[in-house]
Amino acid sequence: MSVLSVLRVRRVAAGWVVGALPALLLAPAQGAAAADGAGPGGGSLVMVLDSSGSMGDDDGSGRTRMESARTAVGTVVDGLPDGHPTGLRVYGADRPRGCTDTRLVRPVAPLDRAGIKSAVAALKPTGDTPIGLSLQKAAQDLPRAAGGTIGTRTILLISDGEDNCGDPAPCEVAARLAKGGIGLRIDTVGFQVKGAARGQLECIAEAGNGRYYDAPDADALARQLQRAAQLSADGYRLRGERIAGTPTSDRAPALVPGQYLDSIGPGERRYYAADLDDVSTVDFAATAVPQPGAAVDTVDALATRLVYASAGGEGSCATSSEMFHQNEGAVPLTSAVARVPTEKRYSTCDKAGRYWFVVERRSKPDSDAARWPLELVLGVETPLPAGTTPAQSQPEYGAGGKDAVLPTGDPKDVRGGTGFNDARELGRGVWRDRLLPSQTLWYKVPVGWGQQLRYGVEFANEPTGEGSSSTISYGGTQVYTPARHPVGGGTGEFSSRTSYTGRPAALGMGTVPVAWTNRYESHPDVVPVHTTGGFYIAVTLGAQAAEIAENPRIAMVLRIAVIGEELSGPAHGAASVAAAGNPDKRGESSVAADSGGTGGAGWTVTEAAAAGGAAVVLIAGVVFLVRRVRGGAQGGARGGTATDTRRGA
Repeated sequence: MSVLSVLRVRRVAAGWVVGALPALLLAPAQGAAAADGAGPGGGSLVMVLDSSGSMGDDDGSGRTRMESARTAVGTVVDGLPDGHPTGLRVYGADRPRGCTDTRLVRPVAPLDRAGIKSAVAALKPTGDTPIGLSLQKAAQDLPRAAGGTIGTRTILLISDGEDNCGDPAPCEVAARLAKGGIGLRIDTVGFQVKGAARGQLECIAEAGNGRYYDAPDADALARQLQRAAQLSADGYRLRGERIAGTPTSDRAPALVPGQYLDSIGPGERRYYAADLDDVSTVDFAATAVPQPGAAVDTVDALATRLVYASAGGEGSCATSSEMFHQNEGAVPLTSAVARVPTEKRYSTCDKAGRYWFVVERRSKPDSDAARWPLELVLGVETPLPAGTTPAQSQPEYGAGGKDAVLPTGDPKDVRGGTGFNDARELGRGVWRDRLLPSQTLWYKVPVGWGQQLRYGVEFANEPTGEGSSSTISYGGTQVYTPARHPVGGGTGEFSSRTSYTGRPAALGMGTVPVAWTNRYESHPDVVPVHTTGGFYIAVTLGAQAAEIAENPRIAMVLRIAVIGEELSGPAHGAASVAAAGNPDKRGESSVAADSGGTGGAGWTVTEAAAAGGAAVVLIAGVVFLVRRVRGGAQGGARGGTATDTRRGA
């Protein structure tokens, strides 16, 4: 059965649940591996605390290093989410000498703040520093995510010196653990370390898919511990049905519209099959989710292709490649392609039959060697009914260009989501959030026919730490269509990245107006903007910001505008929603109403289906009463071959 046939069989479900849609937007798909494991995303944390003899030394403030560590750990557990699975392992706490002196004092279990604080208070600096063995044991302390979920399992090592046991070697242990599974991360915090000790902790973090945090004093120790622990707890919430792509097209799993989870290693290709008809726009998006801040090169990339079988091997219909364009550390990376049948059906790629979506991870030798979780979305958009004349394309930014006036006023506090699946819905207004270094926060804004999204990001003026004046990090943003196609950064209109030194920095980004016929345009920032729904905003702060700002999180202001009157459908001459007597149909979320703004006009099933005979469109992220999350339709090549290379957020 073709993708379109499956869609037609199940289309009735879409019409049955109009009233229930808001409640279903973030519901996990039935039978899918929703990220509901032991923690919010199947994640867990074990802190490994140095209790060797040197932790009894004065830290320069009149307190011992252990006393400062107790205070810092208390601050960390107070800030972790209620119930987040957390444990504590110590080494060097029981004997004056011994390379087997490592002990789990609090098993990984729903967060017990009082229990962890009590355990740390009882520690007395005593013995040696068996870091390698402690890392091995800590990996065993972390529970495996249940039910097929993929979550971040974090080892947070706090040490004031290097391993003095030698066997097993800590860096080698970290590398083996990181390569042995998906989702393991080792962060290290060096408390008043220099030279070889710092070099070893940096090596452990790099080999373990994590980050090294330097803490020259007690305040820095508390700050860096908070950053590392919160980054673990706030990891990307993955969602989808588990599948396994194949290295060639032979035996590739056949996909129907939905959302899926797989994984991909350095240099790998993963094939997925789909049976396409000859009339529907079909979209495929792949999001790689490396550990935040893991080692990457500027040209490391995630590439997607749509191919078909030909006499010479594989013919290509569409390709796209997304690169990091920075080497501070990994962030989520999304690449998307689509099959858009040509208007006159002249392309080989217009034909019905079996096609393959291919995902490839391109990495430099020194980049992160771990497997990355891969979230896949396949979506289908049926064509307009016969006789419908769509409105003409809108390939220019116009009123939404770089000189657009953005909302002003006092910002309202919000909290962004961890990824596409829990992105915070916002409308027009001014919003304030806070990011951790290495973190990406996600928001979703409803945009209707004829409207365009325009927003600005402002990174705050922050108190900076001693010695940070020569450090430069970055702030970044990216906007995605409802079908997760990245747009907006490939023109001279906007830039997706700016330098950040702790001083104020700003970015602007946006889309062209939404028009059904944009799919037949040639520019890669226009083609995908052809269907309504929730457009995603991702905002990232570079990893090196941890060496700049004194506050654990860095403040950020988001100014959002949805420009233009919402039209009642994609057809030529469609009336505005307000003119059609529906002034309240503006898709304003409750959050948007709180902002005092007018809200962005959002897509609903009834409006899309009723306006001028418009097609029912499946929007990525909306869960119908069927087995899988449905993906949204979004553009790509017009048939033939199109190439699109962009940057990550």
